[in-house]
Amino acid sequence: MNKVNTVKFKNFDEAADSTLKMMAGILDINTLFIAKNDQQVNEIVKVINKDEQLLRTGEKLPFKDTYCKVSVDHGNELLLIPDITEDENTKGLAVTQNLGSGSFVGIPIYFEDGKNYGTICGLDTKPFDLTEEQMGILETMSSLLSYVLELDGAQKQIDTLSVPIVPITAGVAILPVIGSINEIRVQRIIELTLTRSQELELDHLIIDLSGIIEVDDLVIGSLLKIVKLLNLIGVHAVLTGIRPETALQANQSQVDFTKFDVETNLERALTKLGFHLEKK
Repeated sequence: MNKVNTVKFKNFDEAADSTLKMMAGILDINTLFIAKNDQQVNEIVKVINKDEQLLRTGEKLPFKDTYCKVSVDHGNELLLIPDITEDENTKGLAVTQNLGSGSFVGIPIYFEDGKNYGTICGLDTKPFDLTEEQMGILETMSSLLSYVLELDGAQKQIDTLSVPIVPITAGVAILPVIGSINEIRVQRIIELTLTRSQELELDHLIIDLSGIIEVDDLVIGSLLKIVKLLNLIGVHAVLTGIRPETALQANQSQVDFTKFDVETNLERALTKLGFHLEKK
């Protein structure tokens, strides 16, 4: 029985990269690219140039001066312009003057709510034409990327809920670790904790462990890794809510918690950082 290889994407960026590579093998077009816009600026986020470098990743232009706007204005259907120097919508653009000749094809990428994300396009200084099948592929890729955008957004919301870093005041936040821990979640916790700590410009992060369901070597090891990585970026970590079973597992794993800043509960951790709690 033949083994089937399954391609898995972690996010929109990986899906966009794979989509362009696949299209480059099918379409005889020099430059394939994905651009996003905010209705003001058009940015090239992914690009593949075959022979001639027409575009670079990260290039930005006013949205109104781009072929992408012409594509978006055309609606949700594919737009094919065989000659950019003759078409009324493109012949007057500065980019056309720079290219001198060629063809363009584009189709918008939308969010589920109908808001435009950007476009997936093809550009060449030599004229090209597309078959019905090739145009269908472009339309399918646009729909696929629209779907991946929604999945990416949903995953980010899930990540926010599963790694809920709660700011308390400038430079201080709490991360309650709740539920079960597996290797995938550990990696997401580490990535998001480091990212959010830098975004919030944290000096201190209190990591509350009272909500962890099951403790094993993976949990203990991941906690140590998070604390060490936070220390490398200048964030002081305080561990709280260590339950008896967590302490026993740590002891069996020969982990020396005296090397880390540990408090019995959240109140004591906050007090240590200079907060004074009053009952009303």
